[in-house]
Amino acid sequence: MKLRASNIAKLEQHDYDVLIIGGGINGAVAAAALSGKGARVALIDQRDFAGFTSQQSSNLAWGGIKYLESHDYGLVRDLCKSRNHLLEHYPSRIREIRFYSTLEKGFRFHPLFVYLGTWVYWLFGNGFTKVPNWLSRKRVEAEEPLIRTDRFYGGFEYSDAYLYDNDSRFVFQFIRAAMDRGCIAANYVESLGARKVGDRWLTRARDGMSGREFEIRAKVLINAAGPFVDAHNGLTGERTAHRHAFSKGIHLIVPQITPNNRILTFFADDGRLFFVIPMGMRTCIGTTDTRVESPYAEVTDEDRQFVLDNINKRLKLAKPLGRADIIAERCGVRPLVVKAGKDGQARDWLQMSRKHEIDANPANAHISIFGGKLTDCINVGNEVADLVAGMGVRLPFPNYTWYGEAPAAVREEYLHQARLMDLGRYTSPDAIEPLSSRLWRRYGQQALELLADIREDPRQAEVLIKGTDYIRCEIRLAKQQEMITTLEDFLRRRSKIALVVRHEDIRRAEGLMEACQILFGDEAQAKFDAYFQARN
Repeated sequence: MKLRASNIAKLEQHDYDVLIIGGGINGAVAAAALSGKGARVALIDQRDFAGFTSQQSSNLAWGGIKYLESHDYGLVRDLCKSRNHLLEHYPSRIREIRFYSTLEKGFRFHPLFVYLGTWVYWLFGNGFTKVPNWLSRKRVEAEEPLIRTDRFYGGFEYSDAYLYDNDSRFVFQFIRAAMDRGCIAANYVESLGARKVGDRWLTRARDGMSGREFEIRAKVLINAAGPFVDAHNGLTGERTAHRHAFSKGIHLIVPQITPNNRILTFFADDGRLFFVIPMGMRTCIGTTDTRVESPYAEVTDEDRQFVLDNINKRLKLAKPLGRADIIAERCGVRPLVVKAGKDGQARDWLQMSRKHEIDANPANAHISIFGGKLTDCINVGNEVADLVAGMGVRLPFPNYTWYGEAPAAVREEYLHQARLMDLGRYTSPDAIEPLSSRLWRRYGQQALELLADIREDPRQAEVLIKGTDYIRCEIRLAKQQEMITTLEDFLRRRSKIALVVRHEDIRRAEGLMEACQILFGDEAQAKFDAYFQARN
């Protein structure tokens, strides 16, 4: 954990142009944009990066077709363009996928009307994806025989996009890019509040691991604390035009339901879109939409039963899914933006959008980011950079493109080296993709370092944690570059092991203790025990 200790020391040693509170998607892209453009940036999060809302999404980068029903045409247009931008700039991490949708008799619209909506959606996206198709009962029964068609009313398929890896890994890649460009970031550092003294914000911070308190100085303070934005504004006395309302959503991870790489889409009993999302040899099903008053939420028995009932009602499974089939659960809140002073009931709760709002106070050099979603993250980063520049912070490289995967020439060189050393022979028999593809997607140009490690010592290509596809040199790179502070950081966020492997199987996994020894050294046993004791 040398990287974290070094960065915490630097946080109190220097003055910064910008301090960002929060390492979820909004804070991550703000840090990546500002550091890439030349600002001196610091970032802290009281948990791990992407350790709260940003680790609980549906893993979709979509244009929000459901918002057509609420006539949010401008939002849909913007989100479709943002989705296209992500597909273009992250070809290995974000991929187009077909949404396979069926409607039941009694649905509130005729299926041809909804099908027409998919064409409007396609046009809003500039025809960037494959065209929509109509689905007859006969075609559905041939292509997805698991879908019940006894109450079939009509069907269609259209395209959107999804994150091939998990959402928190995608967020961390922005954090890592920011650090590569000079940002000083640290996880498990809590802001205790800030005050303005002269032209500087003085933020009192506490190291969550040691308990030590210290001060961070910055010209501009950005509150990107996700669902805790309002609470942190209360600590600084900042008044804003917007605030958050919260909606809880859950997903259940179960064994693979269908081998087809498409997302099955239904309308659940409450009228909300309901997804069956591929996750390799697993399937993610959900979601729910329940209004809650607190950012802290958990999966209830009622939530589980709602999801299981809806999936069993719409699919012809050999055996209905039950609670014993649940491998893992995801539960988080959607921070929905409402005007300050309003209760968020001005429109149908289920139709409220995830549109972001940024409240800027130039006189106080303070920015608050509300709402948002993974799809729109590039726009958030650019908007924040423009606002910071307007507050007098010099950005030496204002036109720098701070997002996207490494250039095609770097990828070709990586793939050429992988072919020369026959990297494919090291791919695990249980893997669902070639090792060369996975290393590039997860590490970008840093994958070249992994190739060098394997050439020097072929044992570095061995799967270290049995039952997963993580190889030895990946764990070593994670120790050096990914600020893994607890075992959960690795199992749940830098990887998705905790999402696809049962808890008891993780504990028994051969090689896990060796991975802990690489990551934590003398603290390996303590970190191992802390993780599993917290989940007993």
